[in-house]
Amino acid sequence: MEVAQQTQSMMKGTDLAFVKCECCGLTEECTEEYIKRVREGYSGRWICGLCAEAVKDELLRSEERIGKEEALNQHMNFCKKFRTLSPPKNPTEELICAVKQLLLRSLDSPRSSPVRKPCLVRSESCFPALDA
Repeated sequence: MEVAQQTQSMMKGTDLAFVKCECCGLTEECTEEYIKRVREGYSGRWICGLCAEAVKDELLRSEERIGKEEALNQHMNFCKKFRTLSPPKNPTEELICAVKQLLLRSLDSPRSSPVRKPCLVRSESCFPALDA
């Protein structure tokens, strides 16, 4: 009887459910425990991993210091404006382009640490000049 109770308690956290991102509308299948953790981190709202990365990017890119809630609201407003546009002809291609843009933006954004590492600069060529 104890084994059955342990199995039930282990399975309780692994129940799968479909959940829809409150930003972009993407639907994912996740465990109940994961859904709960995400909701705790975003004031009761569930957002997908891509939107969570975009919220982090909003936090890093903001000139004035904003909180996670404000960054989430900014991203949700962006998504709302984006969804009001006409539907894409090729949604898969649009998603790939959006991820590409997010990665490019994150590479261009300044790092949080203002300390720069010294870089090596070559003062002379290792090869003597060749005569023509």
